[in-house]
Amino acid sequence: MNSSNKIMAKLLAGMGAMLLCGGLTVAQAQTDNFPNQPITLLIPYPPGGSADMLARPVAAQMQKALGQPIVIEYKPGAGGSIATSQLARSKPDGYTVLMVLAAHAINPSMYASLPYNTEQDFAPVSLLATLPMLVTAPHKTPANSISELIDYAKKNPGALTFASAGNGNTSHLAAELFKAATNTDMIHIPYKGSGPAVVALLGGEVSLMFDSISTSMPHVKGGKLKGLAVTGKNRSSVLPDVPTVSESGLPDFTVDGWYGIIAPAKTPDAIVQKLNKAFVDAANDPEIKKQLNSYGYEIAGSTPDEFKQHISSEIQKWKVAVEKSGAKIQ
Repeated sequence: MNSSNKIMAKLLAGMGAMLLCGGLTVAQAQTDNFPNQPITLLIPYPPGGSADMLARPVAAQMQKALGQPIVIEYKPGAGGSIATSQLARSKPDGYTVLMVLAAHAINPSMYASLPYNTEQDFAPVSLLATLPMLVTAPHKTPANSISELIDYAKKNPGALTFASAGNGNTSHLAAELFKAATNTDMIHIPYKGSGPAVVALLGGEVSLMFDSISTSMPHVKGGKLKGLAVTGKNRSSVLPDVPTVSESGLPDFTVDGWYGIIAPAKTPDAIVQKLNKAFVDAANDPEIKKQLNSYGYEIAGSTPDEFKQHISSEIQKWKVAVEKSGAKIQ
């Protein structure tokens, strides 16, 4: 290499180093300044459901702490996979995140195919809260307990209908597991979210629903619906007089809902950590926590790695449950 070529090579190497350093500086600045614009929180169900009841107070508290608006955007449909697909296509900069429910771990087994990879296309941020389900029914449903419900369903195959927040939702699969455990035949009526399903329940359009306790509990306390049982291991502090399903003759039957936050894959770890702190701190604010506890939520608040492990274990658990129930969506 002659002297002029050597000089040119050194110049190009220097320019490359400067560009690399410049790029790193810009990336670092973006991370350090995060957030400096509104954050969009996608909710995979319509307003009025259990995800919305958790998201609203947490987002409001985050907005105060971060000094940036948290914009809630509802993207219901397909068991949450429409909103999840949108997140997978979003820029990995922390400005678009998604609240996922247990259906996020159910969908890989429920759907023949999904337009994303549940474990590879997202960066888990935090498990926020858990919530037992409530088996609830209109007053005209001819059963006042789980044992009476099972007895009626056995004597009248196909006569009972159950609402759900959508195909593949926890409310759907919990009822499918109940059918399999009791060898009963009930007809599934899916809705686009817990809110519309509860409205149908209140109107007597369906016989029962396995719903998040947060959305049905006020109607049970108000006397508009019957609370037959809760699906957790223990009775709920907000409905202490309602027995568990396991107390009611099905000792091995427990189902808990959960709620967490994920971001697109390749979101910088420093931003994921900032989001984790913001969401966990907001949910654990004393007033917010008190409010959420009154709805039946138990605040979890995990690290990103803990939430990643939780999602993986839930995928395996629900895979077995889906296979046992025989439920499948094409």
